Amino acid sequence: MSKLWGGRFEQTASEWVDEFGASIHFDAQLVLEDIEGSIAHVTMLGDQHILTADESEQIIGGLNTLAEKAQAGELSFSVFHEDIHMNLESLLREEIGPVAGKMHTARSRNDQVATDMHLYLKRRVGETIEGIEALQTALYTHAANNVETIMPGYTHLQRAQPVSLAHHLLAYFWMLDRDKERFNDSLKRIDMSPLGAGALAGTTFPIDRHRSAELLGFSRVYPNSLDAVSDRDFILEYLSNASLLMMHLSRFCEELILWSSEEFKFITISDVFSTGSSMMPQKKNPDMAELVRGKSGRVIGNLMGLLTIMKGLPLAYNKDLQEDKEGMFDTVKTLQGSLSIMTGMIQDMTFHADTMKQATERDFSNATELADYLTAKGLPFREAHEVTGTLVRYCIEQRLYLSELPLETYQTHSTLIGTDVYEALSPVTAVKRRNSYGGTGFDAVRTQLTEAATKLHQPTS
Repeated sequence: MSKLWGGRFEQTASEWVDEFGASIHFDAQLVLEDIEGSIAHVTMLGDQHILTADESEQIIGGLNTLAEKAQAGELSFSVFHEDIHMNLESLLREEIGPVAGKMHTARSRNDQVATDMHLYLKRRVGETIEGIEALQTALYTHAANNVETIMPGYTHLQRAQPVSLAHHLLAYFWMLDRDKERFNDSLKRIDMSPLGAGALAGTTFPIDRHRSAELLGFSRVYPNSLDAVSDRDFILEYLSNASLLMMHLSRFCEELILWSSEEFKFITISDVFSTGSSMMPQKKNPDMAELVRGKSGRVIGNLMGLLTIMKGLPLAYNKDLQEDKEGMFDTVKTLQGSLSIMTGMIQDMTFHADTMKQATERDFSNATELADYLTAKGLPFREAHEVTGTLVRYCIEQRLYLSELPLETYQTHSTLIGTDVYEALSPVTAVKRRNSYGGTGFDAVRTQLTEAATKLHQPTS
């Protein structure tokens, strides 16, 4: 059997060389996109009378048959034919005979594979956005039920100020919303057709690239054939957006892992998303959260891999670009799995409000409240900060908390302090009063929830 491109060659490659150069092991995932692109191309060739109506109908009929077989899992591919394009052309030839060879008129595998990946990512981005929205909904639901649940807020992983649990959860909601915006915006670059660019220079045939783009649902056509076949920016942008999303999920997972530990006991992760130890019977490990945290590394690695491939490539197509797909496929799979796991884990999670609130009562996270209290009484903030720091040091020495200090002790440090200081030091009061826009105050959080609900119900463009 000869290669479909083998007319110029006298020698044939060894099997191991074919194996090394073939991409069919992974680009078989593009089978339906490849068939879809071929149907649009052949339809356009028929419209332009480059193929006869009979030839066009025969080829399209054969391609539809292959699509049905592909969906039923009935197609077998060969390394000998290297990639999904040549495999499908060979299978089409078996279906309809030599006329199958006319399908490739005015087309190269260079513009063909680029078209496949544009079609593939256009669909996958839509699925990613749906996955993000599902996770946002899970976060929103818990936030709406926990506006007045108090927990410690942290900086440097040290207790800083008490916050609303809803406020903390909504921080991730807004991170995800920016991720969603980035993916949505990336569709502008994905929604472009390279089909008809040929190998690099276009074609002498009177094709209509805008017609094939219209048939495939693309809104734009690459205006430069060299750029069309060599561009992988749209994949890099997807991988970059995916890396940001996975970084956000990883940060959240790190907190969930901490919160579920005996040291925190803020949450219980469902057994469905936990595992045990083969040696220690008491263990309940947050393995799914750890896996999502770990999988962020492979997604970021896929981005770095393709950036490294692209950085030294001259125009136009180079075989190096065969390496653009595995990382893309892996990232799509990792993203879908991670979003599904995170959504289920959040939906089934139990928050321990009492434990969280107790944590805010046995620390110095209300020290800022005392400084603000003194400032409101007329003391310059820098002096109020100094007085509060001195009182905190005194409490540490006496093994007390600010709420336990007698009024007489307070007044030896500042005569501005009255009995109302104890109410000001209450964690609930501390949170409730912070109603600046975007703050953790209960009213401010309810405003956030209203805005978040609007975001969830906005259609993506």
